[in-house]
Amino acid sequence: MSAGAGGARVGVVLVSHSAEVAESVAALARGLAGGGDAAPVAAAGGLPGGGLGTSAELVARAARDVDRGAGVAVLADLGSAVLTVKALLAEEDELPAGTRLVDAPFVEGAVAAVVTAAAGGDLDAVASAASDAYSYRKE
Repeated sequence: MSAGAGGARVGVVLVSHSAEVAESVAALARGLAGGGDAAPVAAAGGLPGGGLGTSAELVARAARDVDRGAGVAVLADLGSAVLTVKALLAEEDELPAGTRLVDAPFVEGAVAAVVTAAAGGDLDAVASAASDAYSYRKE
């Protein structure tokens, strides 16, 4: 489980229909990972002018902002957010090389992804930790 070349960290993008939800989950994940810039994380929520929805432009910008050369893990909240990310992945040069949509619960997966990235995990480890969050029990 090593960070990318030169100690680069995996970036994490959180795509939600709501800017407030994406920003709050990003803040929670950063805080639980120890804060600071240990792992780059960006929120891509809502529409550029405000309101609910998903924006390919905001997702692409967020992915570029967190790309440090070690890959970018993207987590999305609901169906059309997932479709937006998949459409971007299908287009050449829309997202940084090494960007991956991760099937994970939004909140728990985001925390697991950012904590793992902050610890130096590579993209496979970050994606696996986020996906494993499906198995977290709350009883």
